[in-house]
Amino acid sequence: MKPYPSTFGKYGVLEEIGRGSMGTVFAGYDPFYNRKVALKVAHPQLTGHEQAGKRFRKMFFNEAHAAGLLEHPNIVRVYDAGIENDFYFLVMEYVERAQTLERYCEPDHLLPLREVVGVIYKIAKALDYAHRQGIIHRDLKPSNLLLTKDKDVKLSDFSIALVTRKDAKETQILGILGSPLYMSPEQINDGPITNGSDIFSLGAVTYLLLTGKHPFVGENFNAINRKITHDQPASVSELRRDLPDGLDYVVRRMLMKDVNARYATGLDLATDLAMIFEELESIHDEDALKEKFETVKNLGFFKEFLDAEIWELIRASDWQTYSKGSVVIQEGDTDDAFYVILSGVVTIDKNGHGVGALQQGDCFGEMGYLARTQRSASVTAKTDVSIMRVNANTIDRASMGAQLRFLKVFVKVLIERLSDTTSALSHVS
Repeated sequence: MKPYPSTFGKYGVLEEIGRGSMGTVFAGYDPFYNRKVALKVAHPQLTGHEQAGKRFRKMFFNEAHAAGLLEHPNIVRVYDAGIENDFYFLVMEYVERAQTLERYCEPDHLLPLREVVGVIYKIAKALDYAHRQGIIHRDLKPSNLLLTKDKDVKLSDFSIALVTRKDAKETQILGILGSPLYMSPEQINDGPITNGSDIFSLGAVTYLLLTGKHPFVGENFNAINRKITHDQPASVSELRRDLPDGLDYVVRRMLMKDVNARYATGLDLATDLAMIFEELESIHDEDALKEKFETVKNLGFFKEFLDAEIWELIRASDWQTYSKGSVVIQEGDTDDAFYVILSGVVTIDKNGHGVGALQQGDCFGEMGYLARTQRSASVTAKTDVSIMRVNANTIDRASMGAQLRFLKVFVKVLIERLSDTTSALSHVS
């Protein structure tokens, strides 16, 4: 095979970033827009093949044509296409450090539930947009879904997309196309392809991301065809017990054999997923609150609090984290907050000299809380620390009973601190 050139048209080649059965992907540079791009170059032996070459070339430029009609944050953009010395290439959006969802379909690498729902929600919205533009993807599968470094997702590879727009049919590719494991019943049996076909494929992807198992795996094409066309897979809730009931319904509806029983649009699917995501967010927040409660109730400052009062303060207080070396309080600053250390160690410095250290369960900032005075010492995180911050506005959020309990304990701590200071001064004198 002849070597790849250093440029494709005006686009410079930087480095190879991926290779598959159909082509090689390079990181490239677009000098006109001064941006990094991805260059997808078809293997010459495929485009140059006498019998299959024509079909492959048609697929290659079908991707450029179909994806070029789309501009959506969750769809990989195709900017340009061309031929350079018999090399067929596409110029695409460069997605830094992206990886396909294939890895996250393995049972020991499944994404957190909230992330899966978020990913499918975004793809449903992207499909809805594409369908409204007259584009049916036809090959939706984990390897065509890119997860970005920021946990966003992008739909790619429109090489066999069906373009239903009246103004764009010259590149259509007919026949049974796609990846059998993700085909809808009508697709695998060479029936009419609709938007619902993509919904079914997304259902298979969702099933796999949730369970690590494929709903229609079979020994050969005929076995896969039979399962997709006739067999009902086990519900996702049978394979995973931590799923909300609504998600079981959503997956089951996506995988309906009858296209008319599936979601009519990606937007309808996204609407149901949004409600499930809100439910999961609520559960996540409640779990986080339970963790905070278990941390707080065992600290000395809260020994006299009732459980209900601790819950109120947790919901009312600000929780802050500081990395090692970060300044929590700067000497001379004015502040009205009182702090309780939940984890870690802080050091106390006055006039540049170390005067002590505090750890989990200790508190500081009493005088600032009482009188909003300038801080008389600096507090610095000796380790990574987590701190509960309380001020007058915080306490006002709690009930009167919780406020009185806090003030009672606060005064007790203040008296102890003043007593210790008096004792230390008497020893000095």
